[in-house]
Formats: sequence, structure tokens, C-alpha cells
Amino acid sequence: MIRLALLLVALALPAAAQEQIVAGMSQNRVSITADFDGSEILIYGAVKRAGPPPEGVGPLEVIVTVQGPSTPVTVRRKDRVAGIWLNNAEVRVDSAPSFYAVATTGPLDHILSDTDNLRHAITIERVIRAVGITQEADRAGEFLLGLLRVRTDEGRYRVLQGKVELTEETLFRTDVILPANLTEGEYKVRLFLLRDKRVIAHQERVIGVRKEGLERWIFNLAQEEPLIYGLLSLVLAAVAGWGASAAFRLVRA
Repeated sequence: MIRLALLLVALALPAAAQEQIVAGMSQNRVSITADFDGSEILIYGAVKRAGPPPEGVGPLEVIVTVQGPSTPVTVRRKDRVAGIWLNNAEVRVDSAPSFYAVATTGPLDHILSDTDNLRHAITIERVIRAVGITQEADRAGEFLLGLLRVRTDEGRYRVLQGKVELTEETLFRTDVILPANLTEGEYKVRLFLLRDKRVIAHQERVIGVRKEGLERWIFNLAQEEPLIYGLLSLVLAAVAGWGASAAFRLVRA
């Protein structure tokens, strides 16, 4: 009876659940230096199966997300008051990623269900969490749309639909460009396999982003010795001002 029950359970499980992800990246560490102008990460992988692809289910789809460190954000709305543009309302977002990219094999609304999007927080809108918005401002949803619009224009948020190449439902790859204005920290890479709009397997990797060289020294100085950093900034500003003034006198002479 026990064997029969186990067999029935195994038969009841979808065949697609036996598919797993074997993935890799072109690099798992990015160094921010004085001449850093961005980086391109190749994310690739294969689908591991116990047998041939399952029959009677929808085609395989792949979603890859790259998420930077999250921080609280205050979003302000400017209104025209007496002919002057002023900050008239604000909303505090509890957690918003500094960078977020989502690459897919097809349109998100065609390959991902709302239920699994809510469960795994795949789209940018689901990743951002807001606390107490309705009490802070009217039409708070507009503030979130404003945050998405601004960071999309800055290249921090990217939706790359159809940018994951999938070969024979087995091999996949995509390229994600990290911008020059990266925030230091761990960047979480998530990979999802889907069939019939449902996530059947997922895997997570990490890319470490760290300042190096002069950038690292200046960052540490500002964090650990703010007084010295401030005095040094004043000295450098004074020297730069004197140098510009001297150059101008030479030109006039």
C-alpha cells in the first residue's frame, strides 16, 4: 500500500517539475575604479532533465533578473503654487532596488501568471515594497509610477523582454549591462524556468560589486574619517581655485 501511494504521488507530480537549472556567469565580481564606465554580464545555462522534455505541457520559458542593493527612497511630487514649483507631497518607499533588470524569452504577461509573480516577486513593481503609502499622500500609486519612470530613464530599471535566447528548450543565454553609476554591494541574480505561466524551477547567484583603488580609498575616508575628508575637500577646492585663477592671469598677460 505504501509503495502504491508513493507511485500515485509521483504520477500526480507534473513532469516539468523534474527540470532543473544549471547556470553560470561570465563574472561574479565587478570592480568599480576611477575609469569604470559600466560592465556587461553574460548569464547562461542549461536545463537539466531526467529524461526527454515533458509532453502535454506548454513551451519552456526563461526569466532572468538582476537586482542591486535595496534602500529606502522618498519620492516627492512637485506642484505649481503661486507660479512657483514646490515639493507639495511625498511618499516614503520602504525598499527599492538601486538597480533592477528583468530579461525574458517572451512578453511577461504571456509567460508569467500574477500568482507566481506575487509569490516570487519577479517584476519591478512586485519587488518594490511600500509601507503606509495611503496614509502619507493621495493617489500614492502615482508616486511609484514616478519612481519607476525616473529610474528607467536613468537606466537603473530595465525590462528586456525577448532578450533571453533559448535553444531547443535546453540552452539559454542573455547579456545584462550594468551601468556606470552602480551602488556597491551584492547583486542578486535569479533564474526561473516556466511552463504554462508557472515557475517550475529557480536558482539564485550573486555578483559582488566593490570599489577598488582610489575610489575605495576615498569612500573609506569619507565613511571612517569624515572630518579629514571634509578638510581635504576644502584644501583641494582651494588649490583648484587658485590654479584656475593663476591660469587666467597668465592667459590675460
